[in-house]
Amino acid sequence: MFQLIKKDKNTKARLGLLKTAHGILESPFFMPVGTNATVKTLSAEDLLEFDTPIVLSNTYHLFLKPGLEIIALSGGLHKFMNWKRPILTDSGGYQVFSLPKFRKITDEGVQFRSHIDGAFHFFTPEEVIKIEKILGSDIMMPLDECAPYPCDRKYAQKALQRTTQWAKRSKEYFLNQSNGHCQQLFGIVQGAMFKDSREQSAEEILKIGFDGYAIGGVSVGEPVDVMFETLDWVMPLLPGNQPRYFMGIGLPDQIVRAVGEGVDMFDTCIPTRYGRNGTAFTREGKLVVRNAEYSKDLGPLDKSCGCVSCRNYSRSYIRHLVNINEILGLKLISYHNVYFYVTLMKEIRQAIKEDKYQEFQKKFLEKYRGE
Repeated sequence: MFQLIKKDKNTKARLGLLKTAHGILESPFFMPVGTNATVKTLSAEDLLEFDTPIVLSNTYHLFLKPGLEIIALSGGLHKFMNWKRPILTDSGGYQVFSLPKFRKITDEGVQFRSHIDGAFHFFTPEEVIKIEKILGSDIMMPLDECAPYPCDRKYAQKALQRTTQWAKRSKEYFLNQSNGHCQQLFGIVQGAMFKDSREQSAEEILKIGFDGYAIGGVSVGEPVDVMFETLDWVMPLLPGNQPRYFMGIGLPDQIVRAVGEGVDMFDTCIPTRYGRNGTAFTREGKLVVRNAEYSKDLGPLDKSCGCVSCRNYSRSYIRHLVNINEILGLKLISYHNVYFYVTLMKEIRQAIKEDKYQEFQKKFLEKYRGE
């Protein structure tokens, strides 16, 4: 399903083609997060305007609302949300594990209480795959146990063991259940912030065999240098002829840096989350447009951007909308932010094609004021 096209001469950055049932994806690529079958404030038409290649949705949230019956009645998630391009579905494990007061983990699976109505549910690895098959997503992530940061070695090792066992069960169920859709199943490497645990997890997950491999348990509160140290441990262990997915990151400078390490896939809710809080991304870093200094600023959010928001609306006007809680303001910034990310990935791919990624990375990081 994955074809490696080119490697940059001076970095580990690479170009690839990932074939899915709903189209071929050029990597590296970014997936806007559409947790509830929508990228917040944006329509499918908005996303297509700037050529968004794929979206991510969430099994946990869709299972609770609107429920599998309604999505199945619609003919699957693609038809339900009017999205004809690829979809990746997260297992919902992170959401379940982020509710420690409302869940109980056993080797069999996870019992949790809905954050919506308090009803109890039980997710097993098999049940998660069953749900994702009903959703009809192109890429499925199995149930895994995401260890928090910080955690001790005993906790990390137990979570690693469960992740491996659940991965085996997920793969077996995936192979035995056909729904007529051409779907892919990725494996997830866990192990918290322990090098030997990460190495053990990678070895065990690769032995099971998946269509692609993700580095999980990152961007969970650890310092950025620790996150990239974890990446340095795992990347050499992953096969070069399959896609590599750095789950849950991140900020633009983090993505640019990770591409240089050979990562192919990214997702984060940051563009729309920051947009809803009045913050835009620019080539020079974050712009908190709700601040008073922009009250009379008639310039665009980002002078180098060609999106609808930047072509037609000023910082002053968008700040006004945000500060009186008009939803249009949140949409205009979210639109710009997702456009910024998608366009950034296009520029990244072009730089790799031209063997200029080292130069691109250096210039971007020098100009971008990261955290």
